[in-house]
Amino acid sequence: MRATNNLTYVQKRAIDWTLSLPVQLTLYTSLCALTLWTVYFSTYPAVHDSMHSLRHHTLTISCH
Repeated sequence: MRATNNLTYVQKRAIDWTLSLPVQLTLYTSLCALTLWTVYFSTYPAVHDSMHSLRHHTLTISCH
């Protein structure tokens, strides 16, 4: 019985940590950074071609 309570406590702590605000903010920031990186710096043809004009109109990011 004690092992079950300990396991439940560990699971609750893991869920509380995973859903904490700092973890959520880190995941959200990482997702936004990955999205921007894909839009601006990807050489994958489907992404590059569809974002080509945006790259040329952004002053700080060159396309070629």
